This record gives sequence, structure tokens and C-alpha cells, in this order.
Amino acid sequence: MARGYRDTDSRRYFDWLYYSAIDLRCAELIIDEPHCYNMVAFHCQQSIEKGFKGFLLWKKHKLFDGHNLPWLCKQAMQIDDQFRQFLPAASRINRYYIEARYPADFLLQLDLEDAKQAIADTKEILRAIQSLVKFDFASYRHKAPRR
Repeated sequence: MARGYRDTDSRRYFDWLYYSAIDLRCAELIIDEPHCYNMVAFHCQQSIEKGFKGFLLWKKHKLFDGHNLPWLCKQAMQIDDQFRQFLPAASRINRYYIEARYPADFLLQLDLEDAKQAIADTKEILRAIQSLVKFDFASYRHKAPRR
């Protein structure tokens, strides 16, 4: 049975792009802590995932489920072939969703260069998405809460 998206997931593409930008900012804030390189990579994975989902929601008016960055990138490539250039980075960063967060027999041990590369790749992908969507982080406004 497919997990599907949650009923509470936003249908506003700019909410997804805002949270994508927040994940990138978190990665940038913790990069100076060597013990957090894996978390830098995880936040980058999350940022790209939310960025792709926001872009796809903007273009297709449909929420996409899942965390697989290459698959999400391929969905974006069907709309705009410029995303093809990001497939290698999406594939590399994809493994950080699980491996960066949980202990295993063979631990993922990223170094500063790995963390910097993840941030650079994330910035490049988000710049492309934000340029197409015309998303401006500073202009984002939260939806008013229901009463």
C-alpha cells in the first residue's frame, strides 16, 4: 500500500519552496561543526526534495509523494530538460536521506568537502527552481491560521 501524502500537506507551492530554503539555511548554519556534516547532508537532501515538490506542485498542480531525489528530478525533467544536469547531484545526495541520520554497521562519515559539495549542489538546484517559479524568500508570507 502506498503511503500517499498527508491531508495536512500544503497545496501551496511557495510553502514548499520556503521550507526548502529553510533546510538549506539550517545546513549552512551547522557546517562549521564537524560532528554535524551528516546532518548538513540530510538538510540538503530535504531541501532538494521540498524544492522539487514545490516546483512540481507549481507546474502540475499535484503533490508528489516520496523522498527519491532522482525520481523527483526525472519528473521535473519532463517539464524542463534543464533539470537533467542535476540528476548526478540528486543521485549522490539521495542517499543522505536515511544513511546520514541512522547508525549502521558501515557508518556514513562525511567530511567538510562532502558537506560543502552538498550545499553547493543544493544551492544550484534551488536557484534553478526559484528562478523558474519566481520565488523570493524575503517576500514569503505564511498562510493565516484557521480559527
